[in-house]
Amino acid sequence: MPRKSRIDVPGALHHIIARGIERRTIFNDNEDRDDFLRRLGVVLAETGTFCYAWVLIPNHFHLLLRTANVPISTVMRRVLTGYAIGYNFRHHRSGHLFQNRFKSILCQEDAYLKELVRYIHLNPLRAKIIPDLPSLKKYPYSGHSALMGKPTREWQSTEYVLGLFGNRLGSSRRSYVAFVKKGIDEGKRPDLTGGGLVRSAGGWATLKMLRRAGLNQEADERMLGNGEFVANILKEANEHLDRKYRLKSEGFDFDKIVRRVGELLKLWPEQVVSSGKCKHEVEARNIACYWAATELGISQVSLALKFDVSQPAICAAIRRGKRIVKEKKLQLINL
Repeated sequence: MPRKSRIDVPGALHHIIARGIERRTIFNDNEDRDDFLRRLGVVLAETGTFCYAWVLIPNHFHLLLRTANVPISTVMRRVLTGYAIGYNFRHHRSGHLFQNRFKSILCQEDAYLKELVRYIHLNPLRAKIIPDLPSLKKYPYSGHSALMGKPTREWQSTEYVLGLFGNRLGSSRRSYVAFVKKGIDEGKRPDLTGGGLVRSAGGWATLKMLRRAGLNQEADERMLGNGEFVANILKEANEHLDRKYRLKSEGFDFDKIVRRVGELLKLWPEQVVSSGKCKHEVEARNIACYWAATELGISQVSLALKFDVSQPAICAAIRRGKRIVKEKKLQLINL
């Protein structure tokens, strides 16, 4: 049976797993691991993707990512392709490095984010790469060490994760460590490495109980979450896909977005892309950045070059553009 296409929507939480071809080693030494993390950090920053947890094991890795406006397939293609080229060059080899395509499970945040952070960060302990939990704090190739403050990773969203455990840094770290410690005895968690009805229900026993109660759950093997979550994601994904095809059929590109923004705000296209300081021109640039990023998937780096500003400035413009579009009830196309 052919596999389903990867599902993604802006702001989705993804548990990513990628393994070496034939389960071979993909990280031979620290040079490999450092190169992977460097490339990952660059791509995450350029695409505005958030990272909540990660770990590198000799023959595979786990990432817990939240997409912004760039699809997860684009983010991972850049990371994996760049790393594979560098790895093959360093180790004088050729051919595929990774096994098939990477695995991506779209997850329901409120039910699974903390569980996934713990599961991913405990991988070195389960794999017996390190002997105990105190050693995990010093292991530099898991996001756990960054959450504990050593070393710092600018691209890892440590504040967000620690904020789930408290409002003060010291107490939130202690609560986080206590939470991780409780997970040591749980061992492997197959329910967290895939989607579908059984996993989302928490096992056959729970699923049977729900069915006896007449509570049928919609499910999808690409997602880990309850029926309502799955239904909402599928609806949003279909709407996003329909809009994408509509934009493509009408020949939308960056220039056409600029012209559309100009029409809505009664400006010339040259004013939309100018560095003018008047309110309408600033608003126009923000809207153009937002639509170019979210509707066409143009990277923040490319937009920074087009507008001759920094990537952080584009990131801020996208946020402002989203707010303006919502407040003014603007539409790129009339659906």
